[in-house]
Amino acid sequence: MLKKLQTIFKVFVIIISLTVVSKAELLNPNSNIAPSEVVKIQLTGLQKNDLNFKDSGIEQTWKFAHPNNKKVTGPLNNFKRMIKGNAYQMMINHLSHTITELGSGDNWAQFEVIILDKNKIYHKFNWQVEKYTLDGDLKDCWLTTMVSSPIPLGSSI
Repeated sequence: MLKKLQTIFKVFVIIISLTVVSKAELLNPNSNIAPSEVVKIQLTGLQKNDLNFKDSGIEQTWKFAHPNNKKVTGPLNNFKRMIKGNAYQMMINHLSHTITELGSGDNWAQFEVIILDKNKIYHKFNWQVEKYTLDGDLKDCWLTTMVSSPIPLGSSI
């Protein structure tokens, strides 16, 4: 009887663990997240795209996109297709990234992002975030307004 209860308990723990992992919450924008952290959250999500669930990294990136940016790239399914397309697919499951601030003001910040893709090729991007100034849930949150087309920098091999 004890063995049977232990087995049932182990199965229960596994089921609960899988449920928690599959329902993992993505980070939401808030006014306490600094501009560089927004970029880091997005890049880390893309680097581990399927960590929490399929395309969780792309969805994490989408959450920190400025509403004006979403109007151009959205809805979410279009954004997913764009990220997985030829122009930006090197961001998915990339090996590493660096973020360097190029400049900033009260309501904007621009960064140079260099990623090493899974094929060991470096790519450079200009990444801009802006503070959302309108009323609502996003007020005073830093959100991505622009990511340039990638500039290939060559191989690490």
